[in-house]
Parts: sequence; C-alpha cells; structure tokens
Amino acid sequence: MITIKQISELAQVSQATVSRVLNDDYTLAVTEETRRNILNIAREHQYVKRERKSAGGAGKKKRPADKVAIFLCQIEDEMNNPYFISIRNGIEKECAEQGLSTATYTFNALFQQEIKADFMGIAVVGKVHPDAVELVNKDSSSIVYIDYSPNESIYDSVTVDLEKAMENVLEHLTARGYNDIGFIGGYSREYVRVGETIVTDDKRYRSYKRLMGEQGRYQERQVFLGEYTMSDGYRLMKAAIESGQLPEAFVVACDPMAVGALKALQDFDIKVPSQVALVSFDDTELAQYASCPLSSVKIYTEQMGRAGIQLLLSRLKGREIPYKITIPTGLTVRDSTGAK
Repeated sequence: MITIKQISELAQVSQATVSRVLNDDYTLAVTEETRRNILNIAREHQYVKRERKSAGGAGKKKRPADKVAIFLCQIEDEMNNPYFISIRNGIEKECAEQGLSTATYTFNALFQQEIKADFMGIAVVGKVHPDAVELVNKDSSSIVYIDYSPNESIYDSVTVDLEKAMENVLEHLTARGYNDIGFIGGYSREYVRVGETIVTDDKRYRSYKRLMGEQGRYQERQVFLGEYTMSDGYRLMKAAIESGQLPEAFVVACDPMAVGALKALQDFDIKVPSQVALVSFDDTELAQYASCPLSSVKIYTEQMGRAGIQLLLSRLKGREIPYKITIPTGLTVRDSTGAK
C-alpha cells in the first residue's frame, strides 16, 4: 500500500500538499493538473487513508470522526502572510503524527449549511468570534484557538507574548543608539460574520504606545497604520518619508510590511541602517532573505500549531479546565539594526 510520503515523491510535491488534496481541501492554492496527478497516483497505487486506532478500548465512547477541522479567519491572510502558513503546517504535522486527518474551511464557510459537525475538534486560526464558530459546534471543549484567546475561561488557546517581545525590541533599538522610534502596523480585526468585523488596536501597537509613552518618547505623528501587506508597508513608509520628519528607526508589525517599507527606503536612497533602522515581527524567510536582512522577532508559529492540537487532544481526554499557553519569542538580529 502506498503512503503519503511515496505519493509526494512520485508527484514531486510536499507531503502536506498531498495530505490536503487527499482530504478534499479546496482552499489549497494548487493547479488542477497537480491535484489530478496526486489523485491519479493515489488511485493507481490503491492508497487507503490511515485509520486511527482508539486508545480507550471497546468501552470508550467513540468520537464522530478522527478528523480535525481547521478554520481560517480569511484565506487571503494565509495566502499573503507566511505566518499563517506556518501555523497551519504545524497543525497538519501534529495531526498526521497523531493519526488524524484534517479539513480546512475559510471564515465564510462557517455560514454555509453544508458544513456538518463530523469532526472531533476545531482548530481556529486567528480572530474568529466564538458566535461564528458555534454555528458549527457549540461544544467549547472541542475548540482550540491559535493566535487568539477570546475567552480563556472557556476555550483552550495558544497565544504569543507580544508585550514582552515589544519590550525587547525597544530595548534593542535603544541599546543601538536609536531613540526616535516610529511604528508601522495595522489594525486587529475579529471576524463576527460575513461583512462584519470588530476593529481594535493591534497588541503590538498598544504595547509600543504604552512603553514609548512611559519613557516620554511616544509621538502620534510617527505612527502609520494600514493593512498587513507589502504594498501597504511601502505606502506607509513612503508617507513617513514624505512627511519630512522621518524617525531614526521603525518597528514594523510583520515581515511582509517590513519588506515593503525597506523597498520604499531604498527607492528614496535612504540607507538602512545608517539612516533608518528597521525591526520586524515574525522572522519568516522574508526577513532572512530581504535585500537588507531584517532584524525580526522570532515567533514560533509551527510550534503554536502543534501546541494547539496537543491542547485539543488533552481536553478531549477529559480535562475540564481550559488551558491558555503563551509562547515566548526571540529576537533575531540582522543587518537592518546595525550599530549606529
């Protein structure tokens, strides 16, 4: 019997891609030719989905299915940001190792009647309002939130200590001689239903504002907010440059925005880091391979996904108290914050 690994080798794609195609995940950005090729190989070699053995014996109540649903706040977020891709990969890898299959749904799909509660649990990635999730499953013990904690007294969750991360970033920049520090970022959006979101200040910005304010260094004119994209990173940095009051350094909310901001600085012939320093968040490959390698806060996204599934499984075994795991961060220092 052929395995997923063998199919991936024959189709020359990753094991995660094979798994998602075989589990009918149509949110996967793959060509129809690749999808057909994977299915044909599986059919030709008589691939059989692996069944997960019950750990509780004959007397234990069986769950509806050995499948975990992954709910994404927006498919565009994943396609545009490696951060969400890595969380999802962590979920899928942990599920595969636990003998579980996965099915992926976008936020809009929560409001479609064809989604049935035929899975053992739900991993929610991002800020999706509990009311939306409960349209599909009202059992809070089978729901884990990753990268968000809407109610820690009800739901298991995995979050990141962004406040401590921001503190480390500002300490790093100050130690390098940068005191005039701006911020480029976006807004936090919690998805309630199709066309309705709750917009609040992002935690990175709130932490930046508080810490800079405590030191008497916060200036609203040095804050530029938009969307978490390269194009908005470019646009916002361009606006900062054209304001004529460019700070010595910027904290940028994510790597894609930082790459766009870096391009704007280069287009205006502003040297990084000798004229303006940059520190980003996420530490994806974008930061490492940018034209000027970016100092960036390392967020352990794959481990977040894995931890979410581990929490879900332990809750399904009977744990009654919800757990909230806060993952620490690190700071990877590269050329964009060289000594002033």
